[in-house]
Amino acid sequence: MRIFILILVIFLATGCSTIYSNQTVTGKAFPSVSGQSLEKNTINIPSDFKGDFTLLLVGYKQNSQFDIDRWLIGLDMTSTKVDVYEIPTLPGLFPRMFSTMIDNGMRKGIPKDLWQGVITVYEDGELIKTFTGNEKPNNARVLLLDKNGVVVYFYDEGFSVTALNQLRSVLGQ
Repeated sequence: MRIFILILVIFLATGCSTIYSNQTVTGKAFPSVSGQSLEKNTINIPSDFKGDFTLLLVGYKQNSQFDIDRWLIGLDMTSTKVDVYEIPTLPGLFPRMFSTMIDNGMRKGIPKDLWQGVITVYEDGELIKTFTGNEKPNNARVLLLDKNGVVVYFYDEGFSVTALNQLRSVLGQ
């Protein structure tokens, strides 16, 4: 029965999604949104970020985790120095209704010492989707924000070494 409910929730959550054209957001201010870390802390994005740069890896579907993981591995392997946050973005009524179950599922699959770096956005998710677009939703949206919350690098075409090197260049690394 639980599996049936989960499949129904996933179907309704993805089947009722609006598709927004992908956007070019470099030079634009990231929208002010809030989410909750897996540690259950409310985080205001981007105002709670204090570094010179903050990298957001936004995912709209569970399958985007594969792309996000490739970015995380690439960042680690190149010793890229930047604060990084995974932002699962799940707008809509159904994901919000099952947010506890979704978050608990993520907690089971993510080591506890990484929970502070995963901020799930439900209520404000539509703002992020319209900001970046959500065509090809399996691709992560990679957004490098400056200290003012302005996007100084954006990429949404799936991980590539060239894109990683471009990001590192923007960071001066």
